[in-house]
Amino acid sequence: MENPRKYSIEGIVASVFFIVLIGVVLIQVFGRTPLFRGPVWTEETARWLWVWMAFIGISEVERQDGQLKMAFLADLLPGGARRILYTVIDLVYLGIVGHLIWIAYKTVLRTSDNVSVTLPTTDAVLYASGLVATVLILHRIVRRLLSRRDVTVTREPTL
Repeated sequence: MENPRKYSIEGIVASVFFIVLIGVVLIQVFGRTPLFRGPVWTEETARWLWVWMAFIGISEVERQDGQLKMAFLADLLPGGARRILYTVIDLVYLGIVGHLIWIAYKTVLRTSDNVSVTLPTTDAVLYASGLVATVLILHRIVRRLLSRRDVTVTREPTL
């Protein structure tokens, strides 16, 4: 397994979305006081930023291989069997993510004509977050599978 870098594009983008989300929510909060009248677009923008931040954040967790695991049974297996088990799990996961990419793609196409309520765009921009995130997750699974293969291929049997 490759050692992930401390910072990645997924983490940076999710962090930027979070910082902008804080700014939009602050505009909402102060817009409900007598100081000034808040713009109507802040509620929908906050929701969209939250969705994008969450989906990109999921792909960052996948990059770090930090998802929840119940590995107590797998840890009982010898190294080779454990590697095979995790490879099978990743291959099943790859199939699921591939199907989710197809669903996300169809959803983006289906919502490309739906106009957003307060933002000057279509709802497809919101649903594209799922498509982008699943493509990034697919990329990370493939890299993990390839790095696992490199570990097994580079080992020469000792005599």
